[in-house]
Amino acid sequence: MDPSQLNRLGPGQPYPLGAVSDGLGVNFAVFSANATRIELCLFDARGRKELRRIDLPECTDEVWHGYLPDAQPGLIYGYRAHGPYDPRNGHRFNPHKLVLDPYARQLTGPVSWSDALFGYRLNHARADLAMDRRDSAPAMPKAVVTEDLPFNWGNSKAPHIPWTDTTIYEVHLRGVSMQREDLRQPLRGTCAALADPRFIEHVQRLGVTAIELMPVHAFLQDRFLLERGLRNYWGYNTLSYFAPEPTYLQRGPNDLRQAIRRLHAAGLEVILDVVYNHTCEGSELGPTLSWRGLDNASYYRLVPGDERYYINDTGCGNTVNLSHPRVLQMVTDSLRYWVQSYGVDGFRFDLGVTLGREGTGFDPGSGFFDVLGQDPDLARVKLISEPWDIGPDGYQLGSHPPGFAEWNDRYRDTVRRYWRGDEGMRGDMAARLCGSRDIFDRRHRRPWASVNFVASHDGFTTQDVVSYDGSHNEANGEGGNDGHSENYSHNWGAEGPTQDEGILLRRQRVQRALLATLFLSDGTPMLLAGDEFGNSQDGNNNAYCQDNAVSWLDWTQAQSDSGRALSNFLARVLALRRAHPSLRATRFGDASQELCPGISAISWFDSEAKPMDQGAWDDPQGRAMLLRRAALREDGSVDVTLLLLNPGPEALGFTLPEPAQSWIRELDSAALSPAAPVSEGSITVEGNSLTLLAAANVNGASS
Repeated sequence: MDPSQLNRLGPGQPYPLGAVSDGLGVNFAVFSANATRIELCLFDARGRKELRRIDLPECTDEVWHGYLPDAQPGLIYGYRAHGPYDPRNGHRFNPHKLVLDPYARQLTGPVSWSDALFGYRLNHARADLAMDRRDSAPAMPKAVVTEDLPFNWGNSKAPHIPWTDTTIYEVHLRGVSMQREDLRQPLRGTCAALADPRFIEHVQRLGVTAIELMPVHAFLQDRFLLERGLRNYWGYNTLSYFAPEPTYLQRGPNDLRQAIRRLHAAGLEVILDVVYNHTCEGSELGPTLSWRGLDNASYYRLVPGDERYYINDTGCGNTVNLSHPRVLQMVTDSLRYWVQSYGVDGFRFDLGVTLGREGTGFDPGSGFFDVLGQDPDLARVKLISEPWDIGPDGYQLGSHPPGFAEWNDRYRDTVRRYWRGDEGMRGDMAARLCGSRDIFDRRHRRPWASVNFVASHDGFTTQDVVSYDGSHNEANGEGGNDGHSENYSHNWGAEGPTQDEGILLRRQRVQRALLATLFLSDGTPMLLAGDEFGNSQDGNNNAYCQDNAVSWLDWTQAQSDSGRALSNFLARVLALRRAHPSLRATRFGDASQELCPGISAISWFDSEAKPMDQGAWDDPQGRAMLLRRAALREDGSVDVTLLLLNPGPEALGFTLPEPAQSWIRELDSAALSPAAPVSEGSITVEGNSLTLLAAANVNGASS
């Protein structure tokens, strides 16, 4: 039906929120506690011409609602909210601005940057206090009414990988395929490329179990970046919490569902990186696109006593107010929607501390954590927090409630410093290798709560950790003042690319040691996509705005001899992790518990097989060490491994500890040699490398 003929709204229902088709019409429901009137705006099929404005006739419990008979899926719409324009008291209503439905499940059209997108008059002497009366609709994307049909998931059920067996591969949906020369151009950078069998085969061969996608919620391209000729590549700038990013789709939202179905069929879980701590509307000087125009005082945390300004615990201009029940409902409805409708297996929460903030600060018993912990859909999926923000007491590593895993940046920094050769790192390195029990062994949490990584999207790739002493972010246009200042990296003799064979060999050796350590540590390992073949960002440690070859994975490197060798090495390390329960502890337990005569769960020795005492731990010059771990197998036998670490530049002999065992050298990060028996009671570990030994037989039982 022509939307111009749709001009009569019935009362409808206040639930569910959003635009929901029942086949005979569409129910519209949107929350606003402070609006005095809300208009539904209908557009033509291309979203360019506004055809009708119709008042939502009812408001129940602060939800405005109405039912449009004969309306069908595909209808294009937006809202205009009336109310006071009174920024000093937190209100920024401006009916001249079209605003998106926060529950929109599909968007059409881009944001076309214009001064009309701002609710106030730019460059006016009164700044954001002066209301702007230009119509923003021509510059705005619009919402699309979707048909809530069940998706055919076929026989591909979610893998439900236990946390203890989980290994995560962090990847950018667009960047993973933009330089795939074996893909047709229209497929690159889309969900279809993510589901390509060759990519799936690559990650299967590597041995990871979960794909963690950087933000796929629809996001805004920042005006200041576009003016510099750059783009928001990472996507931490959410425009809609229910709609997938349109540029990642070819046909519609089912593209993403199809990709997830194929990943599930391959035994891979899918985790979404989600951004509920702030929105793309920014500070009081940002545009009016959705939440600000619908009910600024409810959706955002405002400075008490001066509600013109936003609390900025996120560093992004605003902070979403999860203390408000309707805002908390929006976030949990969004999470539940992605689980139920898209089949995702978990979430990584950007700036998770912000989500746990109440009026008194971070609270592990906050409403957000409580809701997720009891929700029948959300409590069963994987939940990962980035345990910091920039607000007061913003660093909360280890303070999240049971059920959550946390990104462990202490792990990243310690492992980098240890293999760089820094002094005094023995004790900290020991703690990180054993699941960071000093941080997570509380409230009956398990070692998997520590998400270990040596590189992530935010910072250097592992290749760059061993190739650059400092960051090289000049292309970002911020004078090199952005990004981490403490990378704990080392170039090993030359800054950036070099032809010096000695430097290259040293870098490769340290790189393998870093990555092997990651998968030989207790906890949940997370690998940055591309690290398995030496992908570089040319020293850029803050490539958020580099939607180009700087950030895109270089698959020609994956096909090089060095790239293939590194991928094969990592696949072997992951296979060893799967094969040996001593390399992935299921619980912290008692480290001194003897699992067989003379062998406890965790034991530490120096290179002469002497048990580490306090003096050895405190020795700033001490670097090399040997970790013996033991764990029971399902058949009751005992798995025992030795991890020998030598971060120094020269080869070092290790005496193997008593009781004597028949050892197999499973891994040597320096020699890349196949497994072989160890015939002596000692072994040499080359400089900047590690060796893994496994007991061939313990108490007559095969390990």
